[in-house]
Amino acid sequence: MNIIEALLKELTNEGNNTRKMLERIPNEDHDWQPHPKSMTVRRLAAHIADLGNWIGMTVNSPGLDFATGEWKEEEFENTAGLLDYFERSLADGIAQLGKTTEEVLTETWTLQNGEHIIMVCTKYEMIRIVLAQMIHHRAQMGVYLRLLNIPIPGSYGPSADELEEMQKYQTA
Repeated sequence: MNIIEALLKELTNEGNNTRKMLERIPNEDHDWQPHPKSMTVRRLAAHIADLGNWIGMTVNSPGLDFATGEWKEEEFENTAGLLDYFERSLADGIAQLGKTTEEVLTETWTLQNGEHIIMVCTKYEMIRIVLAQMIHHRAQMGVYLRLLNIPIPGSYGPSADELEEMQKYQTA
């Protein structure tokens, strides 16, 4: 398996796990936030849903400058809209990654805000960061949902909620 095939497999698997988490977000809780310094559910969900788009941006550009204001996440009105956004973003990420080459992944990519350089890395490294962000923010959303008393799905095995549900059937 080459690097691109491995990244595609990982992106698909993490996309599947992320979808299960996003599906649990109730429409009525989009504006909830656990702390004034925390993102709202809507803001965090939009960021998670958008991460697939970062794959295409990474392989097709030399970087991103936040100061230009060119990168914007879509807005959505409900969880169905969020899921549509996520599916389009993930599909685009998979398609763009599938069309690139390992040679492109060795090119330099820069994240900046005007003159302030945030990071310089290879495109491969940026894709790994995007995948890590998907996992990290999915877990963050799991904490949000737990605080809202919403059962969460497992990512790499059953969650405590899923285990509890399985135990109900075993004792019945």
